[in-house]
Amino acid sequence: MTTPSERLDELGIALPAVPAPAGSYIPARRSGSLVFTAGQVPLVDGKPVALGKVGAELSTEEAAGLAGICALNALAAIDALVGIDAVAGVVKVVGFVASAPGFTDQPKVINGASNLLGEIFGDAGRHARSAVGVAELPLGVPVEVELVVELADS
Repeated sequence: MTTPSERLDELGIALPAVPAPAGSYIPARRSGSLVFTAGQVPLVDGKPVALGKVGAELSTEEAAGLAGICALNALAAIDALVGIDAVAGVVKVVGFVASAPGFTDQPKVINGASNLLGEIFGDAGRHARSAVGVAELPLGVPVEVELVVELADS
């Protein structure tokens, strides 16, 4: 069976450095067999990849790619806390989409995170999910994603 870190290598994906918190919180916290991440935005090298609202400045497809970056940032926080190979499965994904008036394809945007998690974890990446449209997100970014994962028995 392939480990998550081996699968990342196969996909040519390197986990980024954990983005520094923008407030009074930590990037991830373990509680029993679960790890909860803080909401992660599409930062690369500490800077937002894109700004604006989906359905206005950004397309659904562009925003889905950004949701994948958010998921990678969340995985980096998990990796720093417990190691990515300790993850037995993804339990829940919550995604927030800064939406232009009338935009209703939030689920398609958050598919960018869900599909990436499926590629990395296979069936263990199947999860419950919420995809919510919001007026604004921190720093003016279009997408934010948080994860809950379950750890393998240790």
